Amino acid sequence: MPTPPSSSVQAARKAVADRLREIRRDAGLTAKEVARRAGWYPSKASRLENAVTPPSDADIRAWCAACGADDVAVDLIAASRSAATMYVEWRRVQRTGLRRLQESFIPLFERTRVFRIYCSNVIPGVLQTHAYATALMSAITDFHGTPNDVAEAVEARLARSHVVREGNHRFALLVEESVLRHRVGDAETMAGQLGYLLSVTAYPSVSLGVIPFSASRRMWMIETFSVYDEDMAQVELLTAQVKLTAQVNVTAPTEIAQYLKAFGEFADLAVYGAKARALITSAVDALG
Repeated sequence: MPTPPSSSVQAARKAVADRLREIRRDAGLTAKEVARRAGWYPSKASRLENAVTPPSDADIRAWCAACGADDVAVDLIAASRSAATMYVEWRRVQRTGLRRLQESFIPLFERTRVFRIYCSNVIPGVLQTHAYATALMSAITDFHGTPNDVAEAVEARLARSHVVREGNHRFALLVEESVLRHRVGDAETMAGQLGYLLSVTAYPSVSLGVIPFSASRRMWMIETFSVYDEDMAQVELLTAQVKLTAQVNVTAPTEIAQYLKAFGEFADLAVYGAKARALITSAVDALG
């Protein structure tokens, strides 16, 4: 029997369907009336708002037009496309494991000019060492029970990270201080990873900020996310099989704006330069 989609895929599809229902109710219409205005059989409206049938872009535009809510169609279409992408990536990793997923990010990485990455749980992927990435991906593979191609996936991850050293890219990277202290792998693995972080602070394309434990929080810790230019955000959740299947892709302009705002808040809390290096060095010393 095929494994069912992850709960995040189902939740994303249901969120789109629930939003369609809200739009209809706000317009004071029945599902049958929406179907009539859109030129559909009555059953189609019911299938769409109960997440039985995923809506096409044209379906969403027709629904919003029937309800006099054309202004929300763009964001809703983006959310629907994100749900569809999550499902495709989930199926891919169930069949093939991590390597092809890692390789699938290469075109995105190469065309992005400005990376904004906030990590609350692990070292950013573009800065991971071979040993750290191996330990992390091994743990994730074991947890999710997906095909074990860790060695190939690590090589693919490191290959895509060449953008840090080559090309016209800029990286604004923020990590919580706790990320420096959480051990992934053994002490030697962490020491090597933290040492590499110290070295990349000298790269002209990289701005690395650390949010210290002592920061007076105006912004609470949230899930790890990345924003690519201002075109797409990716959010990493356990139930989306973080770093295994696709992260949740956010393409709705209003939602991307929220992640950019959150990144700005985190950036204000972080320390940089000598202060950031001091926190990294302290984490190395704590390894004993």
